[in-house]
Amino acid sequence: QVQLVESGGGLVQAGDSLRLSCAASGSRFSSYPLGWFRRAPGKERLFVAAISWNGADTYYADSVKGRFTISRDNAKNTFYLQMNNLNPEDTAVYYCACDPHLYGAYPYDFHYWGQGTQVTVSS
Repeated sequence: QVQLVESGGGLVQAGDSLRLSCAASGSRFSSYPLGWFRRAPGKERLFVAAISWNGADTYYADSVKGRFTISRDNAKNTFYLQMNNLNPEDTAVYYCACDPHLYGAYPYDFHYWGQGTQVTVSS
């Protein structure tokens, strides 16, 4: 019952920044843990970042700590991934995700996924 749509990807150069957005349907958005994943060419989809239902807790993959920030705006049913100092290793399709367990606790169990948005970083 949850529909997620990513946007904001594009082609950038190393050192640039992008902000990805994920718009969600449904009236219980504020109760769901949320996350971002990415899949590089020829690789498995990997965890990038997550945020708790109330935004109090965030989690990041080691590869993006200090560069990426996840945030949410429950009033807009939207959440974001701010990506700074991008490098070519960040090139991937980025997916937003939702854990359908209301007020769920970490570790999260993501079951709903967006369609993906391409981020390409040239050197």
